Amino acid sequence: MSAALESILDAGPRLRPGEVWLVGAGPGDPALLTLEAVRVLAQAEVVVHDALVDARVLDFAPPSAERVHAGKRGGRPSPAQQDITEKLIALARAGRRVVRLKGGDPFVFGRGGEEVFGLAAAGVPFRIAPGLTAGLAALTAAGVPATLRGVNQAILLTTGHPAPGQPELDWAAMARLGQPIVLYMAVRKLETISRALIAGGLAPDTPAAVIASATTPDQQVLVSTLGAVAADAERAQMAAPAIVVVGDIVTARGVAA
Repeated sequence: MSAALESILDAGPRLRPGEVWLVGAGPGDPALLTLEAVRVLAQAEVVVHDALVDARVLDFAPPSAERVHAGKRGGRPSPAQQDITEKLIALARAGRRVVRLKGGDPFVFGRGGEEVFGLAAAGVPFRIAPGLTAGLAALTAAGVPATLRGVNQAILLTTGHPAPGQPELDWAAMARLGQPIVLYMAVRKLETISRALIAGGLAPDTPAAVIASATTPDQQVLVSTLGAVAADAERAQMAAPAIVVVGDIVTARGVAA
């Protein structure tokens, strides 16, 4: 290990008893963890982790560390968010060094904000370690540039699965912006979303892609059009975890991939 790397891993605030760190596990490949994530995991006594966190990422925690599964998967039995937050609070109050390990970045469609509000209300000290968000890392892994000069001036990150009680997104308004749209948790609603975007003004032949299991050995990339992507994804059996991207940046994949 180089002296520079060793100094980074040894530096920084320590994970203390009774403290919770929300740590981003990145898009999948353990090689894409931040050094901060590796450093904090090595100090953990308990790791409360999402369903999609690669088992190899958990191996950065000590063998003695307790692993607690707290994954939420759409359409499957999952722990309630309130129960997860209360578990974090209870572990911290028991004096444990707690890492809450979340896929991607904790604050990008990862419910990290909800957990932080709960910890703060309970008086539990916490920190956040950012991670690569799958919405952007998946595009890069598939050879799709998130921004391309002369093509787009913005990019929209959105969820295809609004929280209970929240209204459906205004897809027509998004379509009118004419900027690429990156969709999390959208595979099961892809046909509905595609139709709404087309009704809002996007052409059916707008390039679209589905990137499943991004950055892992199981990565799959399907390139299609907005009008056909839902049927093509179903035919190809593209399944979660997957990111969907709609926009002309997809056409660059043939060059960058």
